[in-house]
Amino acid sequence: MSINKTISPTVKAWDPLIRVFHWSLVFFFLLAFITEDDWLDLHVQAGYAVSFLIGFRLLWGIIGTRNARFYSFVKSPQIVLSHLRGMLSFRAAHYLGHNPVAAVMVIALLSSIALVSFSGLVIIASEGQGPLAGTLFSSWRGEWMEEVHEFLANFTLLLIFAHVSGVIFSSFLEGENLAKAMITGRKKYRSQWQDFDADKGGKNEYQI
Repeated sequence: MSINKTISPTVKAWDPLIRVFHWSLVFFFLLAFITEDDWLDLHVQAGYAVSFLIGFRLLWGIIGTRNARFYSFVKSPQIVLSHLRGMLSFRAAHYLGHNPVAAVMVIALLSSIALVSFSGLVIIASEGQGPLAGTLFSSWRGEWMEEVHEFLANFTLLLIFAHVSGVIFSSFLEGENLAKAMITGRKKYRSQWQDFDADKGGKNEYQI
């Protein structure tokens, strides 16, 4: 008697919370960016949402599912450069989670958006509002802080453009719609993932 074993064409990569976080951050950051001048109250509320989301991601990067945790995708500079060379030569290895180059962008974006959020909180603190009101930071007032906030927001937007470009290039390189994967949470099945080696006894919690 033979048993016909079938392999699913896709595997789980991203948990629901990561996906909700990702697209919520896109929405609220862009909302905050476009409402900066004309709808200040909405701008501040969107900024609060962004701050909450960044806080959640930092926590989930410690206690979350495997591919969400920082330890699973933050690599050494040598590994990052090696993967970058592979990408540029069109022979990069496949990762179920973030690849090493994408991980650098993730950390850069989280850091930059966190600084945007913090500088925004400092600005409203100088007006007696927000969680930093009445603290040392409320004395950091003046146009210079607004200029810092604007610079960081524009710099973050530049990083976003670089991120989107990288996603498009990697999607072409890997034959994988990475934006769709962040919606469905699934990637194409592959016999080997660079960040998961079944032969060493690991268990992929997403491959269901």
